[in-house]
Amino acid sequence: MTTIEDVAKAAGVSASTVSYVLSGKRSISAPTRKRVEQAIADLSYRPHAGARALASSRTNVIGLMVPLRAGVDVSVVMQFVTGVVTHARQADHDVLLLTQDDAGGLERVAAGSMVDAIIVMDVEADDPRIPILRGLRQPTVLIGLPRDPAGLSCVDLDFEAAGRLGAAHLAGAGHREIALLGPPPEVMARHTSYADRVIRGFRHTRAERSLAAEVEACETTPDGARRAVDAVLGRAPGTTGFLVHNERALPHVLGRLAERGLRVPEDVSVVALCPTAVAMAQSVPLTSIDIPGEVIGGVAVDMVLSRLESKQPAESRLLAPVLTARD
Repeated sequence: MTTIEDVAKAAGVSASTVSYVLSGKRSISAPTRKRVEQAIADLSYRPHAGARALASSRTNVIGLMVPLRAGVDVSVVMQFVTGVVTHARQADHDVLLLTQDDAGGLERVAAGSMVDAIIVMDVEADDPRIPILRGLRQPTVLIGLPRDPAGLSCVDLDFEAAGRLGAAHLAGAGHREIALLGPPPEVMARHTSYADRVIRGFRHTRAERSLAAEVEACETTPDGARRAVDAVLGRAPGTTGFLVHNERALPHVLGRLAERGLRVPEDVSVVALCPTAVAMAQSVPLTSIDIPGEVIGGVAVDMVLSRLESKQPAESRLLAPVLTARD
């Protein structure tokens, strides 16, 4: 294993000079820095993580809190995780995945100095973790938008705008009776931030355009989707436009509509709020509003690293939703 002494010998400098080049704690002349960097590259030297942490008080590890709760679509969650991990590695950081559901785990990781910063997913409107996050010494970024984001950095798709956009698209196509088939009941019962915001945006457009509109939680199983579709059409049989915000239930919703003799797009219109690949994989390529999970994960890493380097103030970034019209 290559050591810092090996690098120093190859570059013709002291080990402390190599350390200063790595840490940036002292100014090193350009020619010397160049020789050291070349020796590091030639010898494929990687500083020992523990020693680097002791020297710099940094671990180069980002904690990613992803509680795997009931009703969560793991395949979609993993797109966000992929964005975080990929972007972190490009910045020479590792990611510690935290899947516990309790705030105590968050406190343990933060208090133990295991991570330099924390990214938190599956944020609820009144998330019980928020008081703890506000008190941490490590910078944090939420992928999600709580009801009161004061003092917190947040990034997400603008789900409220997505709800408005989906409803407006259906209204623009001439539909006067529309419905939102949302996430599973347990997700809505927790008031998960993205679910609440989609409903709020959907209802805003309903009122603005004087539409008749239903909102129904939808389980992800074939029977759950069948019940949700039947419940909407039982209450509002004239519904001809659906906004579906439930990736796993989407094929089952289309299947139930077909069982009822309703063709897409001839008899009913369906807009999916989901990753593009999911919309394209259905029996009919659906008009969709993309959820760019990998992009959002990458932005979260950029934000948390910026706060590490320059102590930037808290901010919220909401990505504008984009609708792509298909069949």
